[in-house]
Order: sequence, then structure tokens, then C-alpha cells
Amino acid sequence: MTIPATMKAMVLTGHGGLDKYQWHEDWVVPQPGRMEVLIKVGACGLNNTDVNTRTGWYSKAVDEATTGSAYAEVNEDDPTWGGAPLTFPRIQGADAVGTVVAAGEGADAGLIGKRVMVGGWIRDWDDPDNKDKAGYFGSECDGGFAEYTKADARAIAVVDSPLSDAELATFSCSYVTAEGMLERAAVQAGDTVLVPGASGGVGGAVIQLAKLRGARVIAMASESKHTEVAELGPDLILPRAPDNLRVALGDEKITVVADVVGGAQWGALIGVLERGGRYTCSGAIAGPMVQFDLRTFYLRDLTFTGSTVTPPQTFANVVSYISQGRLKPALAATYPLQQLKEAQAAFIAKKHSGNIVVVP
Repeated sequence: MTIPATMKAMVLTGHGGLDKYQWHEDWVVPQPGRMEVLIKVGACGLNNTDVNTRTGWYSKAVDEATTGSAYAEVNEDDPTWGGAPLTFPRIQGADAVGTVVAAGEGADAGLIGKRVMVGGWIRDWDDPDNKDKAGYFGSECDGGFAEYTKADARAIAVVDSPLSDAELATFSCSYVTAEGMLERAAVQAGDTVLVPGASGGVGGAVIQLAKLRGARVIAMASESKHTEVAELGPDLILPRAPDNLRVALGDEKITVVADVVGGAQWGALIGVLERGGRYTCSGAIAGPMVQFDLRTFYLRDLTFTGSTVTPPQTFANVVSYISQGRLKPALAATYPLQQLKEAQAAFIAKKHSGNIVVVP
């Protein structure tokens, strides 16, 4: 195919509100370098990392919940997931799906014409498990909020699936995050996993992936979203914030809490873990600052794991599950890329269940 010189793209110009996005129709199409491929984007999913990076929420100066708005104070030296400055202008968008249209030096030309998903993590492929050398697609390099993007050929996966590009774009960030959490917590058959925020992208992913491991899953979500959450297959669904979580659980014995919510309910979540239980966390959308009673932690022999950078195999496992038809997409809505601001506003409002996607 003929590759144009310019493309349409939504470009982030700095930290702040949605007004920091600028629409361009003459942005230069990237050229694939060594071991890179050029991808014509079919769809790109939204995620909390894009929102938090735009607003600077990761900065230690911020102690509020994820709001999607500009914060009064953001440290310029630690506003991203990795605690480092971000270079602007930047095209965000980690969850890119599309077709390879060109290959750079050293990349497999056989990938041209293949539909692929982009793995979120940028790695030093001579030392791929080194977390200190990791970056994120759409943060440390340009991502998928454009008609074309480039990615390392070793960080993409060909996907064989009847699902649409938009449906496939619901998986990468959420499901790799969720699988990483479950790996860190060593979830297996016999566990009972409590999932706050179960109507969100990561929460819904935890439900499906924990079920694949043979675990019992108890979801927590706003009652207006219970019908959609039930389609993902949890064994029990509770309200988002019961007055007394222990009473609401009845005789359920929680061995794992998989949390991306945090906030005021955090203490109640820790309080229902069985002795020897595990808490795994990869987010804090309801607020990063929590009260922590060390007595609960050590007297009940709990294990806490944070989960961000995942091993390369985690992405490969998720793509394998998709190709086998073992995961169900939860596509909440699709917007044109030019309406990214409206799409992200809807994502932040959290009135949906599942993931929101933009299409160039």
C-alpha cells in the first residue's frame, strides 16, 4: 500500500486538562527504525495510564483520586508512571491494534499485512526482564492515538481472532495489567478473589482471568452495572461499597484482593482477607492515600504485592487466550479519534462498564 507522508493525530502538548490535546491533520507519519514496524491503526483503547499521565496524577505532589482534571500542583520531575519527566509533544494511546504496513531494518518483513496488537511495555530486548529499563507505549514513545504508529517488532503480537479491531483494543493494557496482578499474587484453583471496581477495564479482566485459573471470584460494582458485570462470569456480585463488607460477604473466605481502586474503602478490603491472604494492587483510582494498620498486616501473615511492569510472557499469554477464544471483550463505546476528548471524559465519568475505544 502507499503510505502517506502525513496523518491525523491527537497530540498531547503538556500536563493538564483535556484542553492539552490538540487535533492535527498534517502530523508527520513516523518512519520505522531498526527492528521496528509501522502500523496502520485500526483502533486504540483508553486506559487510566493515559489519563494519569496527562494530568500528572503520578506526581508525589498529588494525593487526590483520579479525576482527569488538572491538579493545582504537579512536580515536573515525577509526573509519569515511572517517576520521570515526559517529553512533549506526545501522542498517547497504549492499546493500539492495527495492520503492519512497513518493516524497518532487521524487522521481519513477513509481518507486513498481519493484524497485530501492541504490547504496552517498551523493553531493552538484551535485558527484557529489567524493570528499571522499561518504558510504556504512549508515554516514553508515541502511541496509537493517530492513523499510524510504530512499535518494536518484538513488542507486538499477531492475533488470529474473529473479533473486530475495536474489540481487540479493549484487551492489552487492562488484561496484561490484570494478568500481572494475578501472577504476582499466585492465584490458583481454590482461591477466592475479591475484585473492587469490577465494572472497569482491569476489574473485568481480573474476573475473566481469575476464572481461567479456576478461582472463585466475587465482584464489587455499582448496582446499576451488575447486569454487565454478570456477563463476565463472577460467582457473586456485591455493591460497590457495602456498609459492612464482612457482613455482605457472609461465609465467603477471601484469600486474594485484586485492587485498582484504593481510597476510603481500602481498610475494609484488607480487613476481610483470610490469614495468609494476599493483596495485589495496580492502581488507586479512588485515591492513593490510605490508612494502614500494621497490626492487621503482620498479625494475619498477609502478603502485599505491587504490580506494574510485567514479564514479556504476560502479554503473550493474554494474546494466546484471545486467539483461543477464551476471553470475552467488554466494549462499552467507540468514538472517532477526533472526539478523544469526549471519549476520555466519558471514560473518567465511569458510567460505563468495560472499555472505551477510539477509531481513526
